[in-house]
Amino acid sequence: MICLVAGKVVAPLMVSAMTLAWTHSVEKIVWEEDWRATPAGLELVEARVRGSGAGMEPPPEARLVDGAWVWKPDVPPRREVIMRRSGATADWRICIEGRCRPMEAYVPPEADPVAMRVCDGSP
Repeated sequence: MICLVAGKVVAPLMVSAMTLAWTHSVEKIVWEEDWRATPAGLELVEARVRGSGAGMEPPPEARLVDGAWVWKPDVPPRREVIMRRSGATADWRICIEGRCRPMEAYVPPEADPVAMRVCDGSP
C-alpha cells in the first residue's frame, strides 16, 4: 500500500498503484508517473509527458501514444519519493483508478515536503 507522509501526518492511499501528476511550472505541460508499491520499494512503472522543453525532453526510447511521450524509466525501486510544494505552481495530483485529486485532499496544503512511501506501519 502507498502512503503520503507529511511530518506527523500519514495518509494511507489504500492502493498499491497510483499515478503522480503535475504541470510543469514553465512549460505548462502535464507530466505523469505511474508508481507501484513492491516489497523492494516504490517502482516507477511508466512516465508520460505531453510535450517537451525546459528540461522535459523525453528520452530516445519514448514513443508517442495518444499525444503523450511514454516510456519505462530505468531506475531502481525507491524507498521514498520526496515532493516539494512551493505554492508557486498548482499542487501535485494523486490519481487513483483514473480519478485525480490535488494532494491537499490527503495532506494539509501547507505540508512541505511530502514523502510518498510504501506503508509499513511506521511513519
